[in-house]
Amino acid sequence: MAFNELETKRYEKIVQGYVEKHRPPPNIRAELDILCRVDAQSQSVEIFEIRPVWRGKAGQKTELPIAKATYIKSQNHWKVFWQRADLKWYSYEPHATAKSLEEFFAVVKKDDYACFYG
Repeated sequence: MAFNELETKRYEKIVQGYVEKHRPPPNIRAELDILCRVDAQSQSVEIFEIRPVWRGKAGQKTELPIAKATYIKSQNHWKVFWQRADLKWYSYEPHATAKSLEEFFAVVKKDDYACFYG
């Protein structure tokens, strides 16, 4: 089941607060930026980097996933994921669930096993 409109707005506000705290300085955002998206249909929040394509046309950008959380309504928690080199999402074992989006962002920031930011 998808997030309702009120939930989506609430999560977007939390995500916006995280992004504003963790984005690089404005002078380097053309080379590296960090953003988040809320996907109401899949009940997920994803953090990703945006960078210029290394070997591509000028102005082309690429998104590199950092972390993802998916809300499990029946269990009232968020599942925390990281993406391996095979481009598949895996449960983040040191802290597989979070009770809130704020806790998810704290797990990503702490990054015990260097899975999110290397």
